[in-house]
Amino acid sequence: MTSLVEISHITKRFGSVDGVRDISFVLQPGQTVALVGHNGAGKTTLIKLMLGLLRPTEGHIRVLGEDPATGGPEARRKLGYLPESVSFNTALTGHEVLAFYARLKSEPLDCIGPLLDRVGLTKAADRRIGTYSKGMRQRLGLAQALIGSPRLLLLDEPTTGLDPGLRMEFYEIIGELRDRGATVVLSSHVLTELEERTERVIIISGSRLVADGTIDELRRIAELPAKVRFSFAHGGTERLRDLIGAAAKAGTFNGQWAEFDVTPSQKIEVLRRAAAAGDLINDIDVIPPSLDELYAHFLRGGAA
Repeated sequence: MTSLVEISHITKRFGSVDGVRDISFVLQPGQTVALVGHNGAGKTTLIKLMLGLLRPTEGHIRVLGEDPATGGPEARRKLGYLPESVSFNTALTGHEVLAFYARLKSEPLDCIGPLLDRVGLTKAADRRIGTYSKGMRQRLGLAQALIGSPRLLLLDEPTTGLDPGLRMEFYEIIGELRDRGATVVLSSHVLTELEERTERVIIISGSRLVADGTIDELRRIAELPAKVRFSFAHGGTERLRDLIGAAAKAGTFNGQWAEFDVTPSQKIEVLRRAAAAGDLINDIDVIPPSLDELYAHFLRGGAA
């Protein structure tokens, strides 16, 4: 399988400051990748390097088979980008903006109507951008990024300003692109949105890559405790405490439910003891460490 992005020991310096430092990874077709890190970690610098807007100080980068800073127009046509702060000429209409970008990519203008419809802006197509809300400008930016059915889509805080319904539609579009073989890189601070929608997570801290893998892989490496939550019959507190308490960390009891933090090695034993409780247990939920918790763990120094 031909890689869409190959980054090898990339460092970008701004004077004496490292924007990114010695970062390497490869992106394959058909992936949805979360690129996460604190403000100033190097996410936007990395995106600009992939776009060819910056040149690396050290290392090598290939995007769609070419050096993004010097490559030809064909590769650029297959690259889509949505910046964190979308800005368009406010005197133009939505249709005129997309027509401008379609011409830049040598795409036929008949692609504009379907794109406007896909992002819910058909009725506002002939309105000037100055009358658009922030969410409407964000949707127009997404339509611009989708021109030409890109093979690689780089999205920086893409759901900013979108209401919950439009966020769902946005991720449907992302899923369609991925199913057609495109790779989508999502840089966002809204980790709860990314957790169930990305196959891979790349975490950057202090300009360095500190974790790279699927969420399940990062959970195995981090070995953070999961939460096991039980609802139980009235009066079962002491019985449940006796059954499970010795196999897990101290639990939290509240009326007819209890919650235990369990390490990966404790989880099976806790569930086995719960099964022995019979009708005492009404329901069980196992809640693995969230992406927020994994992110905090690796930022504290747990490199993967």
